Amino acid sequence: MSRFNYIEPLVMLATIMQWLVLATITGILAGAGCAAFLLALEYFTSQTASISLGLQMALLPAGGLLTGLIMHYGYKLNRTGLDDAVISAVHKQSGRMPFLTLPVKPIAALVTLAAGGSAGREGPCSHVGATMASGLGKVLRLNEELRKRLVACGVSAGFASVFGTPVAGAIYGVEVMVIGRLRHDFLFPAVIAGMTAFETCQWLGVNYRYYPLSMPDYSHLLFFKVMVLGVMCGAVAWLFVEMVRFSTHLFFRMQQRFRIWPPLMPLIGGSLLALLILVIPTDYLGLGLPLMAAALEGEAMPILGFVWKILLVAITLGSGFYGGIATPQLVVGAISGAAFAPLLDISPALGGAIGLVSVVAGASNTPLAGILMGVEFFGGGAGIGYFAGAGIAAYLISGHRSVYPDQLMAYPKSFWMRGQPDLPLEQERIGLSYGLLRGLARYQARHGRHRRPHPPRE
Repeated sequence: MSRFNYIEPLVMLATIMQWLVLATITGILAGAGCAAFLLALEYFTSQTASISLGLQMALLPAGGLLTGLIMHYGYKLNRTGLDDAVISAVHKQSGRMPFLTLPVKPIAALVTLAAGGSAGREGPCSHVGATMASGLGKVLRLNEELRKRLVACGVSAGFASVFGTPVAGAIYGVEVMVIGRLRHDFLFPAVIAGMTAFETCQWLGVNYRYYPLSMPDYSHLLFFKVMVLGVMCGAVAWLFVEMVRFSTHLFFRMQQRFRIWPPLMPLIGGSLLALLILVIPTDYLGLGLPLMAAALEGEAMPILGFVWKILLVAITLGSGFYGGIATPQLVVGAISGAAFAPLLDISPALGGAIGLVSVVAGASNTPLAGILMGVEFFGGGAGIGYFAGAGIAAYLISGHRSVYPDQLMAYPKSFWMRGQPDLPLEQERIGLSYGLLRGLARYQARHGRHRRPHPPRE
């Protein structure tokens, strides 16, 4: 035992040193790749930001066709049989990812967002970070467990690079893997990789915007109101997930039913978007960051504005355009929170911040990352109690669904629900617990026994 007590600290110190080296290299590689993408995205979207409505309507279907062709022919380069989805790479492929398809998603995302598709920018960055990490693991001939952790580091580095919230981004990359279980052994390397990637992006010229918010003093009444707002925004997260899933299924069924050549599907989606912007403001296209900024600065938001943004995102991603799905959560959350806040006598700026945290927590099943994102985005820790109450309420009310269908579920969110552990949500069948079913059966039997029969009609 004394020998173990002597050796254990040395092993832990060696672990820290190992991950300081590996995670730092991963963060530099991921940060450099993400910075290249983010700077290119800033340039291309600036070129199409002020085009006329007619040109925008023509650009959407053209961008859809180009995106479809890039994705269709780009993935013919992948002859490894490996999936390039980052969550699958960790859970199913022991940290292995195809390397030749690395530029496919970033290029497709540049086309999608420059053409006006309503999507996010973190998907390509997490993809770049994970692929870089997987390649590093292969070069260094790391074992399967180390490669898995390294890929998770790459995912965290990608998220940290996009949002400018290195700690929240790092936690998001780990928390998003499994519902109900956080791999604490992933946290240290994820935070190191996230911080390194963030600093690398800043050094290469990527600028981040923050929204300092003066938080009110704590009160029980305001905390209750914020929790109610969290529940409302959790319902928005529920709607967001369901609309994206429905749109994806609908376009897939259409493609199968009519045997449409896959690259034409985003062209169809782009054409539908072009028609919708005749009635929906073009502000809801693209990343939508100006809308988010307006909401967080306290400007009045239309009560159904979040519906328009969700609809455009669902069509964009469901039809086969490529982009991230986390940035739209921030935009939808800020819009909905600012719109609902006056109903509860909460300032729109605070409502926008609460909504942002809540929708991220509910739609991605990442309450801890959402809470930390609120702290890093809005400054200081004074509002952490409000963010925690609203974020966890949203996480619960959104139920067992996610914008990431390959996310695993370790434990149900409620004692009254049951499911098979460690299955992807797309395969999971969540049901009522046996205890609750027995209780309902006893209640129905008792209620039926004491119910008086209706007299027969004449």
